[in-house]
Amino acid sequence: MASQEWLEKDFYALLGVPQDASKKDIEKAYRKLARELHPDHNPDPDAEERFKGVSEAYSVLHDDKARGEYDQIQLMKSGRGGFGMHSGGAHAAPGGVNLEDLFGSGASGGFSDLFGDLFSRGGQRRGAAQRGNDLRTHITLDFADAVKGTTTEIRMRAPGECETCHGSGAKPGSAPTTCPRCNGRGLVTENQGAFSFAQPCPECEGTGTVVADPCPDCGGTGATTRDRVVTVRVPAGIGDGQTIRLAGRGSPGDRGGPSGDLLVRIAVRAHPLFARDGDNVTLRLPVSFPEAAMGAKVKVPTLDGPVTLKIPAGTPTGRVLRVKGRGVPDKGDLLVTVDIEVPSSLSADAADALERYAAAAPAADRSKLEQLTGQ
Repeated sequence: MASQEWLEKDFYALLGVPQDASKKDIEKAYRKLARELHPDHNPDPDAEERFKGVSEAYSVLHDDKARGEYDQIQLMKSGRGGFGMHSGGAHAAPGGVNLEDLFGSGASGGFSDLFGDLFSRGGQRRGAAQRGNDLRTHITLDFADAVKGTTTEIRMRAPGECETCHGSGAKPGSAPTTCPRCNGRGLVTENQGAFSFAQPCPECEGTGTVVADPCPDCGGTGATTRDRVVTVRVPAGIGDGQTIRLAGRGSPGDRGGPSGDLLVRIAVRAHPLFARDGDNVTLRLPVSFPEAAMGAKVKVPTLDGPVTLKIPAGTPTGRVLRVKGRGVPDKGDLLVTVDIEVPSSLSADAADALERYAAAAPAADRSKLEQLTGQ
């Protein structure tokens, strides 16, 4: 079904495809943009609005009937087809498409009301149900909770559906009624010669309904600001700065519209020992020279308790050893980087033993340095 809002939107440009693009090309462009812009993967606030735009564009252009109506509207908007008149006075476009069929009959405002709506509300009917606003908040998680996932609660004071009238705005036992002046349209039409202009109904203020007996708690608005407790399920492996979207947990919609979403931005506390590399947890492990040279088995901490790690003989500093399954559950490992410690001071016995070792051990191979520098 054609929408008045289509006049102001270029769906082809939103998807980045030409007007003669095939359905396959449209679907391919949409899938690529949806992956890039989805709020669960793209924390940029602008990406959310672009995601909604490309989703609407795809829903129209992928449907043959809707695309045909959209293309006809854009053709008429460009002025390339001009406007004609049927014998009955209905507005028509090239090819016999009746504009009243697209936007409604003259009895309910019709084509002339389209422009009244555009000038009064930027193309959006005032009385239409509107989605509620998104709300934003943030929480800080411990490192282990971010790696393994958790469930937590957020306490917040924010707008919510009135618990007394359940969003209707009417006192319990009553209900909103259709506005008698505009018959529920939210608009009234004023005739001025050959044209008619639509404006918000002064009786219902454009809502299409009137509340004769308002709810005592919300005053007829259908929403109240109150303290809320929201349960948030944090997936394993969430990263610092990512956002969780809770659908329908934002501000309530107007005139029966759906509630907005709650966007929860995640901050992760740094850990004194562990860090992250994607789905892997990382750790730097101090190792003595004898352990690195001769090999050893050492106890290594993990987020789930200590494990024994084998240090192969001849391990150099900087080598990374992997402990399977000790990162993000079912995805990552623990990556242990070996740091060979050099003591800052030696006891007499240790110094004597080291001197004997130095006398018996081969010297370090510096031949490559000599070859490259000639020194």
